[in-house]
Amino acid sequence: MTVYTTLDSPLGELLLVGEESATAKGGTALASVSMTTGQRNAAVVQPGWIEKAEAFAEVAEQLRAYFAGESTSFDLEFTAHGTEFQRRVWAALEQVPHGRTVTYGELAEQAGLPRKSARAVGTANGSNPLLVIRPCHRVIGADGSLTGYAGGLERKQQLLELEGRG
Repeated sequence: MTVYTTLDSPLGELLLVGEESATAKGGTALASVSMTTGQRNAAVVQPGWIEKAEAFAEVAEQLRAYFAGESTSFDLEFTAHGTEFQRRVWAALEQVPHGRTVTYGELAEQAGLPRKSARAVGTANGSNPLLVIRPCHRVIGADGSLTGYAGGLERKQQLLELEGRG
């Protein structure tokens, strides 16, 4: 069963979507974290989804701790919807430490792909359904510039500043 709720954050309102799971903390495996406004390809509440704020108590607690600067990582179960290539890139993305950035080429290498795969890696990064949780905001251009972020470059800058990189 798909459940959802919204959560206020310093970035604006977030839409949290998950699936019930017997193994996840709080009973919900996270499927998506997206902005309710101003995000490319953001999740949208679908017919049949059930609003269930209590299912996201653990997720909300960890997000609040992150935004308050009290936590630098997340300990959550999430579903891995995506192609094999996307999942490979996302797994590498999850290894980028808090407060650090990597280029798209470096992320490609960390995923075991040739550096020339940077453009495809950027596309996979842009398809990340778990904004903030899976830190796609930590990926920057080869020249150090902020490039691409589904939630907008202003929010990417906010997240990097929160992590001491802005």
